[in-house]
Amino acid sequence: MIGRRNLVALPLLAPFLTAAAQAQGLSSRPVTIVSPYMAGGTSDIIARVLGEGLSELWKQPVLIENRPGANGSIGVSAVARSAPDGHTLLAVASSALTLNPLLYKKLSYDVERDLVPVSVTGQVPNVVVVNPRLPARDLAELIGLAKAKPGGLTYASQGIGSNGQMNAEMFRLATGIALVHVPYKGSAQAVTDLVGGQVDLMFDNLPTVLEHIRGGQLRALAVTSANRSPLLPEVPTVAETTIPGFDTSAWFAVLAPKATPPELLARLEQAVTGVLMQPATSARLAAAGVTVAAAGSAELAGRIERDRRIWSEVIAKAGIAIE
Repeated sequence: MIGRRNLVALPLLAPFLTAAAQAQGLSSRPVTIVSPYMAGGTSDIIARVLGEGLSELWKQPVLIENRPGANGSIGVSAVARSAPDGHTLLAVASSALTLNPLLYKKLSYDVERDLVPVSVTGQVPNVVVVNPRLPARDLAELIGLAKAKPGGLTYASQGIGSNGQMNAEMFRLATGIALVHVPYKGSAQAVTDLVGGQVDLMFDNLPTVLEHIRGGQLRALAVTSANRSPLLPEVPTVAETTIPGFDTSAWFAVLAPKATPPELLARLEQAVTGVLMQPATSARLAAAGVTVAAAGSAELAGRIERDRRIWSEVIAKAGIAIE
């Protein structure tokens, strides 16, 4: 089912096209950037900020289209089936590139066969957040509560196979605690129930929960990145408090259909990374808790391979499966 289409004034790729790309039929019709999640999530935020920067560069309209479902698989599949003519791009979270291929037995796309990297766009730490009524003010106390009552604490995630679940399971395996997983269809309802006390804790992207932390509706115990976040400097890292070396920042990327012409891909990479490195773009994303990572296609390919190795081990040890 196609999600809500959102029109945003972005520029067309025409100024960057080669004769070969034009020969494939690229015209003045709009470019579509597919965000395979609900509007308002971290990946969608990055796509829209990036899009506004590209708008100033290209001077032509583009459609931002939300196609949520199946941990991003629906939207990714739509891009994978699109014509490789520069009219359709994918703005996606790492889980769709690294976790979905490990978890879904019948995935409707193959990352290497159907897609080609353009650039990494940004990364964010996950934050361990709890309902303030839970008597745990740091990770040590949280671990103590979990060990005192095995299986007595529940953690929410964005869904089975989501980055949030993987972070929680990595933490659980490293500490030897038992937690009950409560999967949701995205962050929004999970955070709502966490604030309401229906679940106890969650590992979620910083931008999604930042205002709840600042408003006192949620308590942040730690961030999962190697370094503290400048937006929450008082919140320690998991690595410095309980598990040395723990570093599971979520990251995001732009990709295109596989057979997109190489010269067009190179120009797309140049445009995307150039916009990301602009001070105005970096500042807007930093305010939302996102660190710009304007790394190109080679870095993106390496991240996909590296993360798959890490998460395949967690999936095997935790016994995670999607029916």
